[in-house]
Amino acid sequence: MNHAPIPAAAVPAAAPLHRQRRKETRPQELLEAALLLFVEKGFAATRSEEVARAAGVSKGTLYLYYPSKEELLKAVIGHNLADRIAEGAALAAGFEGSAGDMLRGLLTDWWGDLYDSPAAGVFKLVITEVRNFPDIAHYYASQVVEPARQLVGGIVRRGIAAGEFRPVDVDNAVHSLVLPLVMICLHRHSLGASALDWHLDGRQFIAQHVQLLLAGLCQRAAVTSGTPAAPAGAADAAGSPHPGHPNP
Repeated sequence: MNHAPIPAAAVPAAAPLHRQRRKETRPQELLEAALLLFVEKGFAATRSEEVARAAGVSKGTLYLYYPSKEELLKAVIGHNLADRIAEGAALAAGFEGSAGDMLRGLLTDWWGDLYDSPAAGVFKLVITEVRNFPDIAHYYASQVVEPARQLVGGIVRRGIAAGEFRPVDVDNAVHSLVLPLVMICLHRHSLGASALDWHLDGRQFIAQHVQLLLAGLCQRAAVTSGTPAAPAGAADAAGSPHPGHPNP
């Protein structure tokens, strides 16, 4: 029995491969476009349609992935910082070397890669915008600041417990290690973007900063001063609660 050929219009057409690939990469393209525009123009001054246009999609498509501009900014922060911190925590969990080597690798290599990428602009974005957007501030604190404090603070405590590091206030040590690294990224996307020569090499600064702080942390590099060092059983060395410094 002969069957009449099925009309071509009745046969469902497979989606072109390039369209499938584009759909899979679209969230990444939207986040990249949003990051560049937010850093250049500011979050409040950037319109959603500008982000969509830069990513080559419609405004409606943007809202399919990110229902609001605030959610888009959270995704930018999460992708560029929170996800990176989670990767660093996974690497630290399996690291078998010294606490000093762990900090050196984590802060020098990880932060150097961050500095060289567009993601470094997130710090400028957050610092300039969070005052007007409290929900973004809470998100940044919970998804970036606290995980980073737990990660770096945990390594410092590990070094203290092993006798490798001097017994110091852990939270202050974390701030001393991290805040200058935030500042160098902020500088790159503010003063550093001008035509002036600031005599500053970001990569070299990061490496030397970490080395200087490690020299101060390590027992063998303890500096004699008028203030006696805290005893080895100090509360911070054990990770116990300290007034004004909540225990993670």
